[in-house]
Amino acid sequence: MKKPSLLPVIIGTGFGSGFSPFAPGTAGALVAALIWLGLSFLVSETCLLWLTVALVLVFTWAGIWAADRLEECWGEDPSRVVVDEMVGVWITLLAAPSGHIWYALGAFALFRLFDIFKPLGIRRMERLPGGVGVMMDDILSGVYGFIVLIVIRWVLG
Repeated sequence: MKKPSLLPVIIGTGFGSGFSPFAPGTAGALVAALIWLGLSFLVSETCLLWLTVALVLVFTWAGIWAADRLEECWGEDPSRVVVDEMVGVWITLLAAPSGHIWYALGAFALFRLFDIFKPLGIRRMERLPGGVGVMMDDILSGVYGFIVLIVIRWVLG
């Protein structure tokens, strides 16, 4: 197999978190949650919302591109590619209030539950070709996590 170039590796592995020897997907999601949490203490809630949307859009595109290149070198949907988990957890975090650690933890847990168990058509997304298939199951997991977290916030008032 050929050796991948550096930029797809940096993006695809979530800044290296995908090289974690234990639960690389969880490591990638944790890095994304920590980035979000750090930003939540640095910027206003409105700015955080737009930054998170920007992260989702940029890393969705970049993740598809990187996953396509890395699959050529590492095989189909390699476990080291965790940019999809990063995007998924950022989508769920769109429902979390800025700087609220418990909601951030809840968003992280909800996303990982949907990502691991893959209910409600999530597993079907993996059948899409290339980088799109790598990204879409986690995007849908993130959307489901977002919906559940919004409902929790509404119920708790």
